[in-house]
Parts: sequence; C-alpha cells; structure tokens
Amino acid sequence: MREILGRRRKPLFRRGGRSALLGAALHCATEWQWPVLPGVGLRPAGRQPAGGRLGLGLGERAPRRCNCPDPDCVVPGAHPFDPGLLAATTDARMVRWWWANRPDAPVVLATGGRAPCAVSLPAVAASRALTALDHFGVRTGPVIAGPTRWSLLVAPYGLPELGELLSEQDWVPSSLRFHSEGGYLVLPPSPTGAGKVRWERPPAAGPAAPWLPKVATIVDALVRASTATPDGGSRLAY
Repeated sequence: MREILGRRRKPLFRRGGRSALLGAALHCATEWQWPVLPGVGLRPAGRQPAGGRLGLGLGERAPRRCNCPDPDCVVPGAHPFDPGLLAATTDARMVRWWWANRPDAPVVLATGGRAPCAVSLPAVAASRALTALDHFGVRTGPVIAGPTRWSLLVAPYGLPELGELLSEQDWVPSSLRFHSEGGYLVLPPSPTGAGKVRWERPPAAGPAAPWLPKVATIVDALVRASTATPDGGSRLAY
C-alpha cells in the first residue's frame, strides 16, 4: 500500500520529556522485540562566560558535548558507551532500570540479527529518494529523521547480500551508510548533540512490529539520490 504524502500517522508515544524516552524504549523492546540500550547522552548544559570562545555572548549556553571521554566525538550523545552495544536487550526490567538511573538517555537500537537494519543518507538525498519511491509505488517502512541525516528501516540483511547488491552499482557514495549486524541507530524521540531525532514516517500505532521492506527494493533509489546530492563529508553527525 502506497503511503500518501502530507499525511501523518498518530504519534506512538504521547508522553513528553523523560517519560517519553522510557516509553519509547519499553515499546520497542517489549512490543516489537527490538533490542535497545541507553546511549551515552550529553553533558549538562552550562553557561558560556563573557568573552569566551566561539563568540557567544554573556549568558548564552555553550554547545552541549558528548558524555563520553572523546572531546571530538562526531556523534555527541548518540552512541553506546557504558553499557556497550552487546548489552542491548528486550527485557522490560532491565530497560526500566536503565532509564530510572539515566532518564535523559537516548534510545539506541542494536541493528541486525532479528532486529531491523537500516540505510542512512543525508536528509536532502533521503527526501529525494522517498519522493522517487513514492512515485513508482514502492512501499517504504518507518523513516527516522535526524537534523542532517535520515535512516530508512529495512528488513534484516547480511553482508553477503549487501555486497552483492552494491557490486551491481557503478559507484556508491561515501555519504550512504549501512547499519546491519553490529551496528546501531538512535531512535525517536532521543536528544543528540545535533538536535532531537524524530519520525519522518512513523510506524503504525499498535503492538505489531512495523512492516519493513527488503533493502534490495530501495537501494537503487538511495544510491541515485545520494549520487545527485553533494557529499556532506565523512563525519557521522546526525
């Protein structure tokens, strides 16, 4: 069934703030059986002194930095750290315990295995790809939108399948990235250093796990859209 542009599904998680993060984590883990864990998160916001670096004025907030030890983290707040990715679980008790201790933590999905995989690309290219897929009546699954990049969720795929698909392409832009076994995604409504992550195309409300397309049905459109869009560089920022 083709999705009608301009119409939004009802939001899955109506609660706001910290309770929305716990609600999202529990829904994904228990209803959809997607393994999740808390992301590293951001350091508390501070005040920038007058005359400080970056040219901020008196009383302005300094940019929020990642809570990990890397001062130059390219995905601030939006990655696993402690616990590590292998700790991802669908156990409700563990999820509640994590977010009781870290209520502001982003919700991180461990991709691959029985969980969704994804393909991510710059927001402009992703918008063009979705328009093309809609034009040809290709059904897409949920789409996650970060401030600069979007991720299209797809059914689990393995590296041999992906390698075969990409070998058929003349060129694969470096801005196109693949999230499969051993990878991760940050799920809405998580906060990151670049801004909040949201659903561009949300899953249908309800307990059933979202329908996901096969990567083979969408990869051509994503490659073409990325090729036609200037590469945003190698940084992994959301």
